Amino acid sequence: MAEGGCLCGAVRYRLEGPPLRADHCHCRTCQRAAGAPVVAWGTWPADRFAWSRGEPTSYASSARGERWFCPGCGTPLAFVDRGDPTLVDVTLASLDEPAAFPPECHAWTVSRVPWLELADGLPRHDGGRPKDEGGGP
Repeated sequence: MAEGGCLCGAVRYRLEGPPLRADHCHCRTCQRAAGAPVVAWGTWPADRFAWSRGEPTSYASSARGERWFCPGCGTPLAFVDRGDPTLVDVTLASLDEPAAFPPECHAWTVSRVPWLELADGLPRHDGGRPKDEGGGP
């Protein structure tokens, strides 16, 4: 069991088991939604995720994507692709122990900002994670 939540503590969630995958996303939508050059995400089956305190607010960030965040402090918490609601992506930095599930690759590096260089040795993909690596669009 893993837990996480927002900066102000009003919204909390619980997760069961490890993520199906974890990666750093460099897409422009994530950059703008988080106000950061990269966002680390973990993907869990939706039936292993539950809100445990508070009510998050959602925003349709694209035709298919819905982002969940705290209405009080604005912390980005989760993402659901309405085309596949069986999965939920969680911002790894919002976990109480974010080091527990390290990202395995970088996705959408075609949009990465050139002034940030991460020399972690992880695989990089111009687009989403290839299907042969456990996911991707």
